[in-house]
Amino acid sequence: MTFSIQPVLENENVLLLPLKENDFETLYEAASDENIWIQHPNKDRWKKEVFLSFFEGAIKSKGAFKIIDKVTNILAGSSRFYNYNEEDNSIFIGYTFYAVSFWGTGLNPVVKKLMMDYIFQYVDRIRFHIGAANFRSQIAITRIGATKIAEEEVAYYNEPSRLNFVYEISKTDWLSSQNQ
Repeated sequence: MTFSIQPVLENENVLLLPLKENDFETLYEAASDENIWIQHPNKDRWKKEVFLSFFEGAIKSKGAFKIIDKVTNILAGSSRFYNYNEEDNSIFIGYTFYAVSFWGTGLNPVVKKLMMDYIFQYVDRIRFHIGAANFRSQIAITRIGATKIAEEEVAYYNEPSRLNFVYEISKTDWLSSQNQ
């Protein structure tokens, strides 16, 4: 891999900074609302000890970001790049969550566009793991043009495997949708 999966990414609305170990308390504050995890495969991630495992996995991935809303200067959530596959030149974007106060604000598509515009400089396909019962995220990911291509069990860091749907969008389809 000749590119970074943890650069600083920024536009007029949002700032994505590499997640650091000293970000735990602030990120947990954003993640501690049970409502965030209702449709998620790991429904108890709002508990501090469970979130700590999620956070450790994020740090070890070396591709995780904290998402700062530039309008409010508040940490809004987190996302990451992971599972780069050199053979088919693909990467995953996922483990994304937002504090409930940012739901419905349009922040997610802005973040996804920023991440996708960056990473499509280096890969041909982006994939997303979406929990089988996470209907909110399934709808959101299809709105940016991704299509479901598979179902698979995903082993989360120090958590049980869960059924996820795999969605994908190609660089060609993404660029075509941006030129409309």
